[in-house]
Amino acid sequence: MKLLVLGGTHHVGRAIVETGLARGDKVTMLNRGVTGVRAPGAEHLVADRTDVDALRTVLAGHEWDAVIDTWSGAPRVVHDSCRLLAGRVGHFGYVSSRSVYAWPVPPGLDESAPVVDGTPDDEGAEDYAAAKRGGELAAVEVFGEDALLARPGLILGPYELVGRMPWWLRRIERGGRVLAPGPADQPLQYIDARDLAVWMLSAAERGLGGAFNTVSQPGHTTMGELLETAVEVTGSTAELVWTDPETIEKAGIAAWTELPIWLPPTGEAAGLHRGDVSAAYRAGLTCRPIRETIADTWAWLQAEGDPAVPTTRAPLGLDPEKERQVIGY
Repeated sequence: MKLLVLGGTHHVGRAIVETGLARGDKVTMLNRGVTGVRAPGAEHLVADRTDVDALRTVLAGHEWDAVIDTWSGAPRVVHDSCRLLAGRVGHFGYVSSRSVYAWPVPPGLDESAPVVDGTPDDEGAEDYAAAKRGGELAAVEVFGEDALLARPGLILGPYELVGRMPWWLRRIERGGRVLAPGPADQPLQYIDARDLAVWMLSAAERGLGGAFNTVSQPGHTTMGELLETAVEVTGSTAELVWTDPETIEKAGIAAWTELPIWLPPTGEAAGLHRGDVSAAYRAGLTCRPIRETIADTWAWLQAEGDPAVPTTRAPLGLDPEKERQVIGY
C-alpha cells in the first residue's frame, strides 16, 4: 500500500512505520521533525499539524491508499486532518483508546458499552478520554462507518513512550528485594505495539471499519509471568517479594502509576484487564508471547537508552524508601 502515518516517530507510530516498511508498503511519515526517530526508507513530510494551513500545503498533490493517525491531543487536529484527507485516501485508521468508555469499566466490556462525551472540534486535550473520543467522532464524521477506531488499552513493547515496562525492567535490573504486586496469577490484558501495527495495516488492506477493543485476551499473561520473565531476560538476581493488594493499599501505594501495569483484582479498575476482545480476534488480531515483548523491549533499552517520558505525564514508579517500608531490605 501507499501508507501515510501521521506521527510515526514514537511508540505505536514508530511500530506502524517499521511494520509497513517490512511489509513492502511505501510509507510516508508526517510530523514536526523535531523529536523521535525517522525510519530509513520512509518519505518524510514536515509540518506542524496544529497549523491547518501548513498541513494543507504539505498534503497538496498527495494521495494514499491508507492513513493511520496516532494523535492524542486536541480533537480539532484530527478533524482538520480528516477533512483535508477526504477524497485522497482510501482508508482512515485512528489509534484511539479504551479510555473512551464511561467509568467505571465493568469486566466483560465490549464495543457497545457507553462512552464519554467528546467534541470533534474541541481545542483542549486535558481530559484524555474526552480527547480520544473527540478524535473518534472527527474520523467518523468525515469517513463514516469506513473509519477504523482501534481502542487499545495497555500498550507495551519496544519504543514505549510511557515507560511502564521500562520502569519494571530497570527496577529489576537493580536487583535486591522487589515489591511484586500480587496475586502472581492475576491475569493481564495488553497489546504489543507491533501486534497493533500488524492488525491495523491488515485492516487497512481489507477496508475494515468500526470500533474494536484491540488488546490481548484476558490472561494472555499474568503478573507473575511478566515479572519472572523480566528477571530472566535482564539476568538479574532480584528477589520478587509477592505482596497482597490489601498490604499495598494500606501502605498508600498507587496501582498503575507507582506500580505500573498492575491493578488490584477487585474494585472499579478491575475491568481494565478483563475486556471483551472477541470482535478484534474475529477480525484477525493475534498477540505474541510476553517473553518476546519483554526481550525486545530490553534489547531496545540497551540499544537506545531509556525513553524521555513526556513532561505532560506524571512520573511512574515506586520510591525506593516506600518500597523498603513495605518489604524491608
